[in-house]
Amino acid sequence: MRTTIKATAEPAQLVLPDVQLTADLTVPDDAVGVVLFAHGSGSSRASPRNRAVAEVLHRHRIATLLFDLLTEGEAMIDESTGHLRFDIAFLAKRLVGATDWIGTRALVAHLPVGYFGASTGAAAALVAAAATPPEIVRAVVSRGGRPDLAGAALPRVRAATLLIVGGNDRDVVRLNENAYSRLTCPKELVLVDRATHLFSEPGALEEVSRLAAEWFEHHLVQ
Repeated sequence: MRTTIKATAEPAQLVLPDVQLTADLTVPDDAVGVVLFAHGSGSSRASPRNRAVAEVLHRHRIATLLFDLLTEGEAMIDESTGHLRFDIAFLAKRLVGATDWIGTRALVAHLPVGYFGASTGAAAALVAAAATPPEIVRAVVSRGGRPDLAGAALPRVRAATLLIVGGNDRDVVRLNENAYSRLTCPKELVLVDRATHLFSEPGALEEVSRLAAEWFEHHLVQ
């Protein structure tokens, strides 16, 4: 049986220095932290996978900010060229801007921050975490991500980092293992048995959600 959690949900506009981005902010009563989602290639804040994870986080009293890293115009260009989804520095800058915006919202300004990244969004989350004080961003979770694309930022990440990969997603497993070896922060690499890249197998996404919720709960509440 699912636990019913009272929460405040509101659409929002992230007004950053160079752009305005559409977002959904959900804050459970007595929230203990807030997690910003950085989606991956061709995805958006409407991603059913990210929303499924967000629902589980809400039950653990963790607020979520799901937002589009790209504007509609940028997303249309990226659909044709694919270059923005691999511009990790650009995406990380957007994520840092969203983190600054969180600090201006009364409901969540006092909460420790975590990042949940998927695909190339995981690299952006790690680069953003490396650029942000650890007392603000305390934890990062990557789902089927490309942390290897964070490159030279990996050894500078101080936030506790969990890499979750499908056990059958062999190429991405190898890339995550290489990135994991370069991380010097508290870290863990978990392979979800028999899962592939999108964790579409029965129970796979539920396992991702459980692992993420436990990681954030442990590392955000100190």
